[in-house]
Amino acid sequence: MGFPGFPFRLIFLVLLVAAAATLPSEARGGRRRYPWDPIIRWPSDHPQKEEDDGTRWAVLVAGSNGFGNYRHQADVCHAYQILKKGGVKDENIVVFMYDDIAMNDLNPRKGVLINHPNGEDVYAGVPKDYTGEQVTAENFYAVILGDKSALKGGSGKVVDSKPGDRIFIYYSDHGGPGVLGMPNMPYLYGKDFIDVLKKKHTSGTYKEMVIYIEACESGSVFEGLMPDNLNIYVTTASNAEESSWGTYCPGMDPPPPPEYITCLGDLYSIAWMEDSETHNLKRETIEQQYDQVKERTSNYNTYNAGSHVMEYGNTSFKWEKLYLYQGFDPATENLPPNGIEVKERMDVVNQRDADVLFLWERYKKMEDGTKAKAEFLKVITETMLHREHLDGSVDIIGLALFGPDKGPSILKTVRRRGLPLADDWDCLKSTVRLFEAHCGSLTQYGMKHMRAFANICNSGVPLSRIEEACMAACGGRDIAKWSPLNRGYSA
Repeated sequence: MGFPGFPFRLIFLVLLVAAAATLPSEARGGRRRYPWDPIIRWPSDHPQKEEDDGTRWAVLVAGSNGFGNYRHQADVCHAYQILKKGGVKDENIVVFMYDDIAMNDLNPRKGVLINHPNGEDVYAGVPKDYTGEQVTAENFYAVILGDKSALKGGSGKVVDSKPGDRIFIYYSDHGGPGVLGMPNMPYLYGKDFIDVLKKKHTSGTYKEMVIYIEACESGSVFEGLMPDNLNIYVTTASNAEESSWGTYCPGMDPPPPPEYITCLGDLYSIAWMEDSETHNLKRETIEQQYDQVKERTSNYNTYNAGSHVMEYGNTSFKWEKLYLYQGFDPATENLPPNGIEVKERMDVVNQRDADVLFLWERYKKMEDGTKAKAEFLKVITETMLHREHLDGSVDIIGLALFGPDKGPSILKTVRRRGLPLADDWDCLKSTVRLFEAHCGSLTQYGMKHMRAFANICNSGVPLSRIEEACMAACGGRDIAKWSPLNRGYSA
């Protein structure tokens, strides 16, 4: 008895082989296949055809202010220029940036921002959708959800997307375990961000979304929280427990122009943007960019001066071409699909130390023997002393709650992969507020202690005991300059 359906299957296989011989090489994985190529795939093995009939949307966020954080706004402005050249319309690009850098007294090129030592101006033409006090987590959430009624100030522009649209979100700033910075408090907390993304998905108002995050410990914002069923793909500059890195800083190779006293960019950010600018995004896939950026951000496996780029969410559409999210610049038509040529290790600085580098560079350029230089040295001293105060206070709180033997290990515990930073995010926020009320603002440096606060909550310590420990650690200390009443609470 013959095999059922055998003649049909034989004819079908022959037709498949014949069809494969007529396909362009790119459609067959980028290398030439011959009529009797032994690799034959069933139709279900091929990814579905890319659809480009929806609208591209982008949200770009610089989450810091101050000239020492020049690089974050330069990153975001650079990203805008890539999207603009790619044909993404201004009406579909929403930009958050404090906008205190371009015309800053310390900026050697007024009205100009650069993101590379030899780079062109990336500030020109950038939309000023949400600036100054409008750069908040609340407005960011409202923009993503397309909720104009929840906005406070700004241009009113939101992601008014439809079911077939694609969304690209890029964020650059400081971070800490479970949080991303904002120039106006409170910070963006991982649980809140994921809840917003879930709500956006429930609304059915997008096809797919890609998110790039530049920040220290940025993986912790998604670790154990980001579902894989939201049609959202995320990459982060670092894993859940390491720093990200600034680059193109004074004294580095390559250095910024000599008149600059601050870093021009961030390692992960310049990796993806310089990759996008040097390749044909109609041919390069999301996965190819991820692989290239991962290698470069590791600083070519130098992890004491580089970080682990991570991915979260739905990875099933990584085969899609980047132009679906970043657009396509006709000038790149003849560029290769991918394969960045930069192989040299980059000089970098820890994100949390970049502000100290800036302060020191500014101090060096001041005239010796002047009152201004003496006063500025006090600013540097106060900054370093507050850092020591934050570190010491958290250590004392751990000792007060868990004793000298267990305290340090409990505060520094890193949960295994797949578990979120905190079990109770409301407890985490309350603990942060109690700490800041008694010990002063965390600042961008103190964000690194979020893991310690989360571990205190994960241990089941009641808030009353946490407050007692904060009072014991910081009682009687004058925190006027660093008071959250002046700077805002981080939670």
